[in-house]
Amino acid sequence: MLTPGPCIRILTNRKRKTVSTQTVHLIVELTIYEEKFGAFEGIAQEMVAASQNEPGTLGYDWYLSSDRRRSRLTETYKDADALVTHFKGPAVQQLVPRLLEHSRLERFEVYGDPGPEATDMLKGFGAEVFQPWHLFSR
Repeated sequence: MLTPGPCIRILTNRKRKTVSTQTVHLIVELTIYEEKFGAFEGIAQEMVAASQNEPGTLGYDWYLSSDRRRSRLTETYKDADALVTHFKGPAVQQLVPRLLEHSRLERFEVYGDPGPEATDMLKGFGAEVFQPWHLFSR
């Protein structure tokens, strides 16, 4: 039987709400359009700056292929609430649409329990969510 990661039960308006206390990781794979690297790079830098100020964002790291045509973004959030904060912030709301003018989203994977609110947001990006299963961490 599968058991979810650690959770906290919160009573709000007489309803129970489960909030994951487990970190959530994202991997975003992008292909940069021909002759668009300069614009892509500038927006990626803005996204890093915006994400650094978000509470609960633990990592926001860009990787680039040697031909500068493919990029991977790895993101780590303290918990589902931090991910929701990120998705409602300027990096996603303002900068992702601009980034996608210069690149194509190839793959979007989520590792961990993003919670119900973020799961709904992730559907719009076609993200595949991998729920916790057998975990070991220190």
